[in-house]
Amino acid sequence: MDNSAEMRRFSLESRRYIGCKTKLIDWIFQLIDENTHDVRSFCDIFAGTGVVAHRALQRYDRVVVNDFLHSNRIMYEAFFAPDEWDEKKVQRIIDYFNSIDPQRLRENYFSKNFGGKYFYHDTAKLVGYIRGQLKKMKSRLTEKEYAVLMASLIYTIDRHANTLGHFDAYYHKAPAEHRLEIKMIEAESFPGAEIHQEDANKLARTIDVDVTYLDPPYNSRQYSRFYHVYENLVQWKRPELFGTALKPKEENMSDYCRTAALGAFTDLVSHIRSRYLVVSYNNTYYSKSSSSENKIKLEELEDVLNKCGETRVFNHEHKAFNSGKTEFDDHREYLFITEVDDERRNRSFPNVLRG
Repeated sequence: MDNSAEMRRFSLESRRYIGCKTKLIDWIFQLIDENTHDVRSFCDIFAGTGVVAHRALQRYDRVVVNDFLHSNRIMYEAFFAPDEWDEKKVQRIIDYFNSIDPQRLRENYFSKNFGGKYFYHDTAKLVGYIRGQLKKMKSRLTEKEYAVLMASLIYTIDRHANTLGHFDAYYHKAPAEHRLEIKMIEAESFPGAEIHQEDANKLARTIDVDVTYLDPPYNSRQYSRFYHVYENLVQWKRPELFGTALKPKEENMSDYCRTAALGAFTDLVSHIRSRYLVVSYNNTYYSKSSSSENKIKLEELEDVLNKCGETRVFNHEHKAFNSGKTEFDDHREYLFITEVDDERRNRSFPNVLRG
């Protein structure tokens, strides 16, 4: 394949996603290096886009990557999984998809629901057709090939979505006309990658690593609802949709976006077998939007972590992604690094309370 095709590929960081840590990644790992030692294993338990896990995979022998969204799991398999795949075969399939004239296609589930709203109509028609073809092709593809094709499709249409970067709403103005051309992602293979799609609190009871990085949602914005179009596309159950945002019935709803957030976080850190806990936090409790207000206060988070061991707190000025009308004053990103003291943690969270 020529170098120009290579240059056109999507990097992991090029997807729009709330809370993405791309601009903070150097700062995070500099602090991890300065405040930990002998790290060989790492867990990113709320991995989101996977940018933190990606950096960890370049540094450590073993990295556990987890998120409960279907669309994020397929991304990790595409970008990280060490499974076999034929790059030329995948490119031939992409070339075939790019040769299709959407005007010659019939309407389908994706175009009927999302055409002219979230996506230009011909784009939605092509996406729906391609998704159907991928379902038919799946038995002839390796898991990695299937994931790379699915991730390439999502990364491509993310650039054309008629939104601010999520699917809570779409612009009232019709999507701009364009021709969809799918580009491949920059797929890699990491032997140390362990990919999970589990509830973080359940996974915490089974892992044993040197460092666990935690970046849970802190406000009421449910990620499964923000990215419902991609969840729908990956699962392809083609459910009935409701409301102006065209969302399916609720699923994968997180306690971290509810009033139960503090209890969920306490349960999580009390069970993780990890020498260090590294926790990202941003102070959106100053937000002028109620949906962006933190469910866990800074002082509450620090108190829970201090019960696990000696905790250091660092902060960094950072302009966060927001959904349009949300405003933040003096927005800062905090990083907590806790060296876990099992004796102190066991005293703080007795088994009778930990469950």
